[in-house]
Amino acid sequence: MEFDLTGDDARHAYKLLAGLVTPRPIAWVTTQDEDGRVNAAPFSFFNVLGTRPPILGFAPGDREPGIPKDTARNIRRTGEFVVNLVDEACAEAMNLTSSEVEPGVSEIELAGLHTEPSATVAPPRISEAPVALECREWSTMEIGRNRLVIGLIDRIITRDGVLDPETLLVVPQNFSPVGRMEVPSGYCRTEDRFQMKRPD
Repeated sequence: MEFDLTGDDARHAYKLLAGLVTPRPIAWVTTQDEDGRVNAAPFSFFNVLGTRPPILGFAPGDREPGIPKDTARNIRRTGEFVVNLVDEACAEAMNLTSSEVEPGVSEIELAGLHTEPSATVAPPRISEAPVALECREWSTMEIGRNRLVIGLIDRIITRDGVLDPETLLVVPQNFSPVGRMEVPSGYCRTEDRFQMKRPD
């Protein structure tokens, strides 16, 4: 099968790309508005993009054409956000925070979550998340109806046991992230792993 995403098949781009380019990590982003209200929302068009400096990117779609979601609006106004990573234990709560709610409604309360103060940015991190990446906006690009937020990662906070304190490598049995699979509701666990050494 072949699809022309510059022509007649453009209307199928989301279904095709979000279904085929998998698994994708999930950015569970917390932000604050000018009044200090916390917003939490998950985004699976996300990944780390480099380490010198440490950067990541995620793509929050618009609420409606030309109207940004709360996450993008808050980042644009404050320049700060936290990317919380999602494991199996908090997957259902993450899913609840994807609900379409009115601006100002707390997804944190809706999902029965808790927050903790961040070390370097105003938005808090989600207590239940195993890893939090505290970020400052470097740029937000608008490409057509896409919005790409690029953030500089200031600080990484992990739950005890996620990393080996001597090697700083992940302890697989202590970190079980979930990934986004096919749309509309596919996810995957990451328990079935294997090692494949790079050639010399």
